[in-house]
Amino acid sequence: MKGYTKPVFLIILVLLTDQVLKTWIKTNMYIGQEFQIIQDFFIIHFTENNGMAFGMEFGGELGKLALSLFRIIAVIGIGYGLHHLIKHKYHRGLILNVSLIFAGALGNIIDSVFYGLIYGYEKLFHGRVVDMFYFPIFTGVFPEWLPVWGGEDFIFFRPVFNIADAAISVGVILILIYQKVYFKEEIVEAPSTNSEVIED
Repeated sequence: MKGYTKPVFLIILVLLTDQVLKTWIKTNMYIGQEFQIIQDFFIIHFTENNGMAFGMEFGGELGKLALSLFRIIAVIGIGYGLHHLIKHKYHRGLILNVSLIFAGALGNIIDSVFYGLIYGYEKLFHGRVVDMFYFPIFTGVFPEWLPVWGGEDFIFFRPVFNIADAAISVGVILILIYQKVYFKEEIVEAPSTNSEVIED
């Protein structure tokens, strides 16, 4: 089990935190309810989505089932990849970031597979993902000269997300930032042969 302790601990920590918060939100708030943590900049807003991270949708009942099955296949693949990285002693940072992605994916799978059944509103594989973090950092109006959106209101940052989404995003972003460190090839220099020239 050497090399697995920290990744497993991180996965359990993210999963527990994610599911405890989602359970509290689900059992203590109603859809659309919100309260401010830091004025208008950090809001807990209870919403659910049928689709992917940050509230993106994947159409219809068949699409929902396909997405749930795809998530399961994806998390199995990520889990196998994580095992491979640990077994072959890849960079510790890469392993921990992949652990974050694995934990986040697994956290949202629990919602989409089981929540409908647990809370009695849908069948297995048709649950909705619970989201709650909302950061409308600033609002404004697009300038009139801007094509398509000119004159319309905008909010930054609009998506509502959860701990699982955040874990996936942090893992992916850190891998992109540190990819040169994580995937650096070790250059093995061939020993130089210094041939002595013997003059007659």
